[in-house]
Amino acid sequence: MTAARNIIEAPGGERKVLLHTCCAPCSSAIIEALLANGITPVVFYCNPNIFPEEEYLIRKNECTRYAEALGLEIVDDDYDHGKWLDRIKGLENEPERGARCLQCFRFRLSRTAEYAHRHGIRVITTTLASSRWKSLEQINAAGQEAAGAYDDVTWWDRNWRKGGLQERRMEIIREYGFYNQTYCGCEFSQENRLHKPSRPEE
Repeated sequence: MTAARNIIEAPGGERKVLLHTCCAPCSSAIIEALLANGITPVVFYCNPNIFPEEEYLIRKNECTRYAEALGLEIVDDDYDHGKWLDRIKGLENEPERGARCLQCFRFRLSRTAEYAHRHGIRVITTTLASSRWKSLEQINAAGQEAAGAYDDVTWWDRNWRKGGLQERRMEIIREYGFYNQTYCGCEFSQENRLHKPSRPEE
């Protein structure tokens, strides 16, 4: 089974998009589907929320492994967890899908939009929208706000949970033996996970 059966068209018929990527498991089926439809993603790894740094590097290396296997460009944005902490200051105790998550999405997607603007990429989207543990409303609000800062950047608000991509994702995880994390990324989501039954992050 492959994701080729999904008919996907980027806004404006663009053939190149900047794909903000949170991890290899979330990215895998999306990237495959984009390529099957003649759309080349530039993988943008911007995740200063991830803690500790060792976890950040594990996830980055898995994304790099997958991108390189497909011959794709991957961009490693700066890891500045301190700057991210400053951005979410005062929201540390918010629950997942709360105000802290929205601010986190704003921070990461604003950097994505800025990179797209500077490098002439006209469409951005994110693999965050593949996770059933995230709020699509928050993600789209943050993406629209980020792209809205630039006249030449468009936010692609596609729901990446549909069209068999979730099922294909699980197949690719097994095929590549990806590391599949059990918490979103920040220390606050990790603490939340410790008080609940363990589950793969999706």
